Amino acid sequence: MKKCKGINVLSLFNGMSTGRTALDNVGININKYYSSEIKSYAIKLTQYHYPDTIQLGNINNWKDWDIDWSSIDLLLSGSPCQDLSSLGREAGLNGNKSSLFFIFIDILNHIKKLNSNVIFLQENVNGASSKDIGIMSRALGVYPIKINSNLLTAQNRIRYYWSNIKMKQYGLFGDLITDIPKPKDKLIFLNDILTSGMVKVKKHKTLLKRMYYSFGHKDKKSRKSQEYILKRSKFGMTIIYEDKYIRLANKIELCRLQGFPDNWCNTLNLAKTASLLGDGWTLPIIEHIFKFLPYEKVQRHK
Repeated sequence: MKKCKGINVLSLFNGMSTGRTALDNVGININKYYSSEIKSYAIKLTQYHYPDTIQLGNINNWKDWDIDWSSIDLLLSGSPCQDLSSLGREAGLNGNKSSLFFIFIDILNHIKKLNSNVIFLQENVNGASSKDIGIMSRALGVYPIKINSNLLTAQNRIRYYWSNIKMKQYGLFGDLITDIPKPKDKLIFLNDILTSGMVKVKKHKTLLKRMYYSFGHKDKKSRKSQEYILKRSKFGMTIIYEDKYIRLANKIELCRLQGFPDNWCNTLNLAKTASLLGDGWTLPIIEHIFKFLPYEKVQRHK
């Protein structure tokens, strides 16, 4: 276990800074936290919770960033999944957004030349093709582990995680694979985290941000609103039953689905909250992975 005053972190596609929250929660001190993010309300939420975050802007301009690259201890990346997902255009790593993965690789290789001990974590969707998973794995030099968020939360959310935090050799050719053990199932069900009402399923199907963006009905109990929710439920949205009507998950429930405190997104409206949480990482899964980081952990007083 390495004793340190604090680590330097570079988070690409930083979103709502789930990586920072997870590091804090497992007790790893941070010296500098650099964030590359372009979504204005994601930056707003990050600076609200972590005003010392150093914002760098667009990842395409990384060669102009004022960073001591050799000082970066941990590199985080959740490169865009839209082109990889079965819900997207499935253009794969050649897509306009998902091709940003290769900029992450350029940055990682640049850091490695100056600091061979840099640790990385890369996450992406389960819906990616085996071809794209293979390309990403060979570029990173390690194959991923697959973890479903349903082990620690009330939603089904399968994701791939690549990391050199903990690795082992596998197979005839000794390929390196990510060796983070899956967390023990905490048996958290959707009915357990609802603020009201009930559901007929054990887990939330999926957290889709776009459903909330297109949901413009102010009166959620109106016939048009109810018809909209019923229609959208056929595309993966989970219906919550109140006494005489149906609804989608509210802001508190969305935070709980990703493992955040109820008030974490109070500065944002429902649509922006759904956007960041829908694109983001599941906090307790990242906390689980970070428990294996080779850095001294300190006890936090909450």
